[in-house]
Amino acid sequence: MRPVTFERNVMKYPAGSCMVSFGDTRVLCTASVAPDVPLFLQDTGSGWITAEYAMLPGSTGGGRKRRELMKRDGRSVEIQRLIGRSLRSSVRLDRLGPVTVTIDCDVLQADGGTRTAAITGGWVALYDALREIARQQGADSPEHYVAGQTAAVSVGVVRGTVICDLDYEHDSQAEVDMNVVMCNDAFVEVQGTGEQGVFSRKDLDAMLDAAETGIKAIFAGQNEALGRNVT
Repeated sequence: MRPVTFERNVMKYPAGSCMVSFGDTRVLCTASVAPDVPLFLQDTGSGWITAEYAMLPGSTGGGRKRRELMKRDGRSVEIQRLIGRSLRSSVRLDRLGPVTVTIDCDVLQADGGTRTAAITGGWVALYDALREIARQQGADSPEHYVAGQTAAVSVGVVRGTVICDLDYEHDSQAEVDMNVVMCNDAFVEVQGTGEQGVFSRKDLDAMLDAAETGIKAIFAGQNEALGRNVT
């Protein structure tokens, strides 16, 4: 895997913020808390986690990435829904009360794996936002709201070899690529595609094993960055 690093509290105003790097991929994740919920959750006592995702101009090669104004492109919408689903798996929404936490993920530099980096850094920003919610609501700690730890990584088959955490060069050559999201020991989402071929059940198992090993290493990095002791 590429080096995975986390820099917390990089923004002054959000309840939580994290700059996450997967090699040369860098994503700024912020978590903002608002005292309201979507209409379908009103009067239920439940909170909500949602996300937005964008690639900023200058984040990719091959010319300027156009800024998304008003309307997200289809790829961004699909990714931000994935981020929201993934992060909701890690929170006890019924304990939050009527608040919404929005995770904004802005890609500053893309070299493969932006969606998995956004989920992983988004969880760190979310955890710090839960610290602030705990302070406001009088809970003992953010763990009061935590259902599990969430992270994600890409994995694929490149020239017959399983690679965990694909950079752009690997991704562009992969016969198979996959994005894997886990909450603790369980899978939240697996997105796999035979880009330039097909894959067997044996290949699938090998990729899931590699992704799980990679995510466990990412979990350790998240916990170290947060000063979180998990027994």
